[in-house]
Amino acid sequence: MTDAGRLRATMIGLSAVLMWATLGLFGAGSGQVPPFLLNALCFGISGSLALVWLAVSGKLALLRQPLRVWAFGTLGLFGFHFFYFTAIRNAPPVEANLINYTWPLLIVLFSALLPGEKLRLHHIIGTLLGLAGAVLLISGGDGIAFSGGSALGYGAAIASSLFWSSYSVLSRRLGSVPTEAVAGFCLMTALLSGLCHLALEETVLPSQPSEWASIAALALFPVGLAFFTWDIGVKRGDIQVLGAAAYSAPLLSTLLLIAFGFGALTLSVGLACLAITLGAVVAAKDMILGARGKPRPAE
Repeated sequence: MTDAGRLRATMIGLSAVLMWATLGLFGAGSGQVPPFLLNALCFGISGSLALVWLAVSGKLALLRQPLRVWAFGTLGLFGFHFFYFTAIRNAPPVEANLINYTWPLLIVLFSALLPGEKLRLHHIIGTLLGLAGAVLLISGGDGIAFSGGSALGYGAAIASSLFWSSYSVLSRRLGSVPTEAVAGFCLMTALLSGLCHLALEETVLPSQPSEWASIAALALFPVGLAFFTWDIGVKRGDIQVLGAAAYSAPLLSTLLLIAFGFGALTLSVGLACLAITLGAVVAAKDMILGARGKPRPAE
């Protein structure tokens, strides 16, 4: 793949990070819908819309993938959400979120195992700056105190991070699988989330049109289109840059919540903004300066 194609795929992948930044805002507007039911509704809508698009465009045959591909995609999407919800239910949310948000760092580290990739010092420095910013943002500058008795929650948070980072990196090894197959992964995730809802939660449906609108927005963008653009990015783009840039998602999400009156701009938010932005720039040094002067081999 040429540098231009790699840059284009990276920019497409970065759009997923921007869409994930709206999770907090749209999630806050979805009312009291329990998490597994919300997951089932969002993935059900996004998967169904993608299925309709495939049918209209005559691409339904692209869903005919080997069982291992279906298992990989479904476990990646559903596994991440299952363990994340388990984590925030069984550990303090701040600590659970912090552990879960090691997945961008793991993506950068795991990417060194991919053919044609080389982990450089500026990738590590940039990602660690992003992690420091995320710690500051999630903790609010008050520090982190891991509590005893939350081993299940902490373990689930580690599992959620490992699931998403592994899914993202191993997707590169399945580069021949078309991005359209993500539609099937979304539908399977919706089904499994619905079963978890029936087993673990009390049904609470949205009561206001605005809550349904928020769910629709979630399904269209952060719990829909984002997974398709992320697939393109991790398969064909600069995966180290994507991993480091992913730390901007919680920052942008916080800024959006502040802009819409759900929070206040504090010193810790400002410092987190500086650290995460600097980290992303450092990690993307090659892409910004055009240091890769020759096309990479096709992957």
